[in-house]
Amino acid sequence: MTRPLVLMHGLWDTPRLFRRLIQAIDRPQQPLMAPHLPHGLGVVPLRELARRLDRAIDERFGSNTEIDLFGFSMGGVIGRIWLQELGGARRTKRFFSVGSPQWGTLTALPIPRLLLAGAADMKPGSDLLRDLNADISALEGVACLSYFCRWDLMVCPGWKAVLPVGPAEELPVWTHQQLIAHPRAVTRLAAVLRSA
Repeated sequence: MTRPLVLMHGLWDTPRLFRRLIQAIDRPQQPLMAPHLPHGLGVVPLRELARRLDRAIDERFGSNTEIDLFGFSMGGVIGRIWLQELGGARRTKRFFSVGSPQWGTLTALPIPRLLLAGAADMKPGSDLLRDLNADISALEGVACLSYFCRWDLMVCPGWKAVLPVGPAEELPVWTHQQLIAHPRAVTRLAAVLRSA
């Protein structure tokens, strides 16, 4: 059986975001899950969203089924929390981080933590990102791939939207949203997702 694929959306997005990508993957036999994790426009802390992701994966696939994990934007950070802090790495074969602020983004700097804890988690040097980057040993058994857009204004600077392990690839698009919507990006991501 084809390994299940879990797709995590980002801030201000819903699972509808993945419609084009799922069509391009074109593997009807592959179990897919794209949970909707409401984030209250950035109010909900990312660790809480990772706990919700953990429950959703367990409810759908049980606690032992090996999966691939794909996170777009903030969804890539939520996925990484699940991998590193909630034991997800032990059952994950591949992790795709697409336009995710794994080292933070300058656009989050003015966001007050008291009002928007989840969005503030994405500040460069936030407690969360420091914790994740201090010990990356959990990722050693996972094939990690990062995709970014050099001119990304949401995850800024764009070339910092990469994991501390695994190869990184710049996609030939101009904006953050194009990383998941532009035909060139969708074609490339679908090809990689189909490759195993």
